[in-house]
Amino acid sequence: MKKFKLGILAKDKITGFEGIITGHSDYLTGCDQYILQPKSKSDGDYTEGRWFDEGRLDKIGPGIASEEVKAKENGCDYSAPIK
Repeated sequence: MKKFKLGILAKDKITGFEGIITGHSDYLTGCDQYILQPKSKSDGDYTEGRWFDEGRLDKIGPGIASEEVKAKENGCDYSAPIK
């Protein structure tokens, strides 16, 4: 069972890295991880999200509801990898 809902604002207890939880992954070995997507830098440059173990995260705010960012059709918001 997931500890955090997608869309909440969370912070890593060790590094202080914070962002919106945009993804969750659970592994056969029992490790649950979440990806935090931070806001862009002050110059507008895009910052990559980072994965963290569940135990390292604290909820720090409500974040954003999935309805606010959901596509009209199901699908990922990232482009396919380029060779």
